[in-house]
Amino acid sequence: MDAPTKRVEIIPAKRRALILEHLRVNGAASIQELADAIGGSQSTIRRDLEHLMEGGYLERTHGGALLVPPLQASFERESLINAHLQRAQKAAIGAEAALRIANRESVIFEASSTVMEAVRATALRELSLTVVTNSLEIAQVSSDVPSWRVIMPGGTIRPGGWRSLWGEPGESFFDTVHADVCVIGAYAVTGNILTDATLEVASLKRRMIKASRRTIVVVDSSKFSAPSFSTFCELSAIDELITDDGIKPEQLEALQSYGAKVTVVPVKAEAPR
Repeated sequence: MDAPTKRVEIIPAKRRALILEHLRVNGAASIQELADAIGGSQSTIRRDLEHLMEGGYLERTHGGALLVPPLQASFERESLINAHLQRAQKAAIGAEAALRIANRESVIFEASSTVMEAVRATALRELSLTVVTNSLEIAQVSSDVPSWRVIMPGGTIRPGGWRSLWGEPGESFFDTVHADVCVIGAYAVTGNILTDATLEVASLKRRMIKASRRTIVVVDSSKFSAPSFSTFCELSAIDELITDDGIKPEQLEALQSYGAKVTVVPVKAEAPR
């Protein structure tokens, strides 16, 4: 007799990200469908749906859930959930961005889950770099690379588990920096503008871009949406935008109509859990 299959427990943030991804693909699903697809019990899935509904991610339906685009311009995903969304896309984008970084350059890595993937890929290239980052997580990963000098700008740690710094003295610090390249994310790309959900983060991003000779924006294809709360730059301020092949043809055409250099990377399907 075959041994019973042991269920692997998934951490809540990853499970909730899997729910959102399932709803993104299918639009709506019942609790039973989500339990079968993700592997949790119905009671666990029900609690996850309540959490996601309270967070503004979705609407509950009779016996299930429906994914809806957030209507609030200042809506922000939870940092732990965000880290598990679009994982394959972010990894492919990050690997491509890493190829843009040369030996002995100074690089600003902004606090972003997609930028984190660029950091991981860059670390494999055995380059000597000066790294500036406002991300505690990126700083920790970067500090494990012996040939990297890591600098943090200072500031206040953002609440809500974001593990990043914003405000002073970090903003003034970037007024004194002249970096070779900035790798930065965006909460939304809409037409000609790039936006973030908070004034504070948008302000810091503007300083980072101004402090760099060239700027690379890394965003997965889900970020081409309605604008978030605060604009931090226009496409003319960046040198290249890297995204994945989930971008719609009309979205790509719109970006190119503004004269933006856009690189689209193919994404390999993730292995089954």
